Amino acid sequence: MDVRQYRVLSRLGGVMMKVRVECYAGYRGEQEPRAFWFGERRLEVTAILDRWLAPNHRYFKVAASDGDTWVLRHDEASGDWTLGAFRKGIE
Repeated sequence: MDVRQYRVLSRLGGVMMKVRVECYAGYRGEQEPRAFWFGERRLEVTAILDRWLAPNHRYFKVAASDGDTWVLRHDEASGDWTLGAFRKGIE
């Protein structure tokens, strides 16, 4: 069992932490993250490790150029992206 835990980043004082995300829309029009900004720092997505759907959101677990794992959440209705979780290192 892996005992390392994800740090939940999405709520700071009850407000979702929005991030700016560069996307690629494939032939089906589904957006996939290619890079995102955490503060002033731009991180490239080096791999999409997992993805899943919720009723109103799409989630992407990504490996980033900083060597860490991030969970990005896309609100399909508003188009907003938020950070869901963070883990030091790549799985």
